[in-house]
Amino acid sequence: MSAPTPAEEAQQARQAQRAPVVRLWLAAFCGYLSLGSTLQTLPSFTEDRFHAAPWTVAAVVGVASLAAAVCRPFAGRAVDAGQPRRTVVLGAVFGALGGLGHLWAPGLSVLVAARLLLGAGEGTLFTSAISWVMRGSADSRRARVAGWFGLSMWGGLSAGPVLAGLLHAWRGDSAVWAAVTLLPLAGMALAISTRNPAAPPPAAPAPGALLPRGSRLPGLAYLLTSYGYGAISTVLLLYLRHEDIGGGRAALAVFAVAFLITRAVGSPMVDRLGGVPAFVVAAAVEACGLLVLACRADETGALLGTAVTGAGVALLYPAMIAVIVGRSPRGQQGAAVGVMISFWDLGIMVSGFISGAVAGALGYAWSFVLSAGLSVAGAAITVCFLRARRGAPEHGVAARDAERSAPR
Repeated sequence: MSAPTPAEEAQQARQAQRAPVVRLWLAAFCGYLSLGSTLQTLPSFTEDRFHAAPWTVAAVVGVASLAAAVCRPFAGRAVDAGQPRRTVVLGAVFGALGGLGHLWAPGLSVLVAARLLLGAGEGTLFTSAISWVMRGSADSRRARVAGWFGLSMWGGLSAGPVLAGLLHAWRGDSAVWAAVTLLPLAGMALAISTRNPAAPPPAAPAPGALLPRGSRLPGLAYLLTSYGYGAISTVLLLYLRHEDIGGGRAALAVFAVAFLITRAVGSPMVDRLGGVPAFVVAAAVEACGLLVLACRADETGALLGTAVTGAGVALLYPAMIAVIVGRSPRGQQGAAVGVMISFWDLGIMVSGFISGAVAGALGYAWSFVLSAGLSVAGAAITVCFLRARRGAPEHGVAARDAERSAPR
C-alpha cells in the first residue's frame, strides 16, 4: 500500500480530533445562560443588598469580562496541549462555584470574587469548547462552524435575562442564583460524557511568547471593531431616551434579530468569500450602521442603524476565526483563538467607559461616530497587514506546513 498523502493525513487527524459539537454547543449555551441570568438581577441585587453606588455596581458587573479575558488564552493553550475535555469541565466547575458565591455572598468582596470565578468559568468553558471544535473542522468549513457554534454564546446571553425574570417572579433572587449555580453543572455533565480526542503531539508554543504568532494584528483589528458593539450595549438606550427619539423598547430586539439572522445565513458565505474579505465587509457594514445612528435623529433611522450594525457585528467573529486559525501554527491555534476572544472582551470593557465619557462631553452621536471610525481602522489593518501573500492560500501557516511536508 502507498503512503498516505499530506491531505489524507490531515483528514485522518481531523477525524481523530472530531469534537462532539452538539454536546459542546449545549455546554457553552448553559454557561452563557448562567452568565446572562446574572445580568438581569445583579444590578438591583448589588444596590439593594449592599447599598452600592452606581459606579460600584458597574464595576461588579464588568469584572467578569476581565476574568474571562485573562483566562481565555490559557484555556486555548490547554486544548493545544491535548486536554480539551478537562478544560471544558474545569470551566464549568469555576462557573458553578461563581454561582454559589452569588447565592451565598455575605459581603461585596465575596460577590466580586464570585463574579471573577463566573467570568473565568465562562471564558474557559467557551474558549476550550470552540478551540476543540475548530481542531476537528475542515479548512473549508471553519467560518460556518465557528459562526453557528458562536450562537451558543448569543443565545445564552439573550435567553438568560428572560429566565432570570421568570425565576425572580417565582422565588426571588435565591432562585436566580440557584439556577446560575446549576446551569454550569449541566454543562459539566455534558462535557464529562465525552471522550478526550486522540490527537497527535502538538507543536511546541514559541518559548516566552505571551501572544501566539499570528494573533497580534488580528486581535487588534478585532478589538477595534468590538468597540461598536460596546457602544450599542452601553449608550444606545440612553441616547434614544435622552434625545426623545423613541424606539427604546424595540432597539435591542432589532439588533438581536438582525444579528442572529445574519450569523445563521451568512457564516457559510464567509467560507466562500474568505476570512479577510469577509471581515473587511463586515466591519464596513458595522461602520455604516453606526454612522446612520449618529446622523439620523428619528426612530426609523435609529432602528435602521441598529439593524445594520447588528448585521455587521454578526460576521466579524466567524470571519476573524477563519483568519486567525489560518495564520496560526499547528499546535497554537487554540491559544490564538483564546487571545482573539480576549481582545473582544477588552474592547467591550474599554468602550463602556469611553463611550460614556464621549457622550457626556460631546453628545451621544459622537460616541457612534468614534465607534464607526474604529471599525474602519480595524478594516484598514486587515487590508494592509493581514492580506495573504499574492498567489498563496489564505490558510497561511497550515498551507505552508502542508507544502513543506509534501514529497519533492
